[in-house]
Amino acid sequence: MIQSVLLAAVLFTLDQPASPALAADSHDRHDGVFERFSHHIQKQVESDKIAFTKASGCTNWFYQQEKHKAPTPNTHAIRLDLVLEPPSREDCLRDYPGGLEAVRQDFHRTQTSLSVSLTFYEFALVGDRDDDARYSREELGDLFQSLALTYDPTHSSGRHSLALNERFDTWYRGRNLESLMNSMGELYEKGYRVSAADRAEIDRVTK
Repeated sequence: MIQSVLLAAVLFTLDQPASPALAADSHDRHDGVFERFSHHIQKQVESDKIAFTKASGCTNWFYQQEKHKAPTPNTHAIRLDLVLEPPSREDCLRDYPGGLEAVRQDFHRTQTSLSVSLTFYEFALVGDRDDDARYSREELGDLFQSLALTYDPTHSSGRHSLALNERFDTWYRGRNLESLMNSMGELYEKGYRVSAADRAEIDRVTK
């Protein structure tokens, strides 16, 4: 009889849903928000690298045609150490029929876009304070606050990822580097820093 009662009690306990606190902790450990957010930004970085390399190479080519020295780009502090195949003469003439003035404008546009996407990628890395490739509940709260987003720990990881991705998309389209740097500054005020692992990852994606 006693054994039957104990067995029933165990089965009842196993049948009960986990407490909200335990469920949230488990959810935090496997949320995948960092992976989805950083991957979303990295895809844009890769696209921007290709566009910037084309514009930079064609700017040099058009300057050479006019017997001018190619300009040295005034890039963002992030090193743009790009090792991609430069565009051909045919590429430049096809993509920039407006010549030097057209390619100058595209150079500036692609340089700015790449600066924004790379800086946002750095921001995503800095937000992972302990470099464990995930955002804890505290880190997510700090990220959301710095980006002027409302953080609700009861929301799903998918909803958190969507909010972060949408903020990136909006600020990227607006080339809103100023707001992004302000957000980075808020994280720094809370003790976040660019770690050695972050720098190594930034170097990797710029190549």
